[in-house]
Amino acid sequence: MAAPSVKLNNGREIPAFGLGTWKSKPGEVTQAVKDAIDAGYRHIDCAYYYENETEVGAAIKDKIASGVVKREDLFITSKLWSTFLKPDLVEVTLKTSLKNLGLEYLDLYLIHWPCALKEGGALLPKRPDDPVLSIFSNVDYIDTWKAMEVVAKKGLTKSIGVSNFSKRQLERVLESATIKPVNNQIECHPYLNQKKLIAFCKSKNIAVTAYSPLGSPDRPWAKPDDPVLTEDPKIKELAAKYKKSSAQIILRYLYQNGVIPIPKSVTKSRIQENIKIFDFELSAQDVAVMDTFDCNGRVCWFVEAVGHPHYPFNDEY
Repeated sequence: MAAPSVKLNNGREIPAFGLGTWKSKPGEVTQAVKDAIDAGYRHIDCAYYYENETEVGAAIKDKIASGVVKREDLFITSKLWSTFLKPDLVEVTLKTSLKNLGLEYLDLYLIHWPCALKEGGALLPKRPDDPVLSIFSNVDYIDTWKAMEVVAKKGLTKSIGVSNFSKRQLERVLESATIKPVNNQIECHPYLNQKKLIAFCKSKNIAVTAYSPLGSPDRPWAKPDDPVLTEDPKIKELAAKYKKSSAQIILRYLYQNGVIPIPKSVTKSRIQENIKIFDFELSAQDVAVMDTFDCNGRVCWFVEAVGHPHYPFNDEY
């Protein structure tokens, strides 16, 4: 089953559904990407920070070599990590991701977070006096954006965008940009439905991708008593009504809200099941029920950057 496409503000298209690869272990992610491509996925979401781009690239290479897909059939996203926000590091870091993935170009390159961290060391440079906080860098993401525009003009990536940016931060980028961001990738699921930020992005013709669309139940810091979205009784009720899985109900809800879900899985049956959301539609009443789940239930807080001048979650949205 193939996903429909969404038109971006630069005229290009992005598949309205993709495979997330955050937390997918190097030993599992190659097979997961192969299974996804076989199941009809054409959009693969990657990042330098996930430290598994080489394995993702091996799967892409295999599927192109065996004639299952051509490079132009695929939409590959990667992200610029926070320790590389200095303008002179943008191109070299993008080229590292291209080398890892075995690609000539990306379809979309995102600034992973607006918060710059200290360059030249660990991906999460630790403060000697604090077990959690990272060492900050004073790079402004506006300067990073200028370097993003350069790599786009060079054709190293077809489109550029951001991730985890608030409304105010997007407005700052838009004020100075010569190339508009095409996408803002944000955490989005029924417990954090992001209606206000999505509406703002739509008003600026910026597509929204939903990461952790199922609430990231396998996040390393989850507590035993944290609610699990797919186990929610109301969602299970809807799943029974539509003869679909809880995950399919959630992913369909997000799609109907106009966002692009990128669920992560390494389980073949789930990878195949997750994309099968284009053969049914939730009624307006059932969407309204799902809308009531929102409780600002964010699970990805980037606690290492709390207190950073560009920390995005101090803003209302």
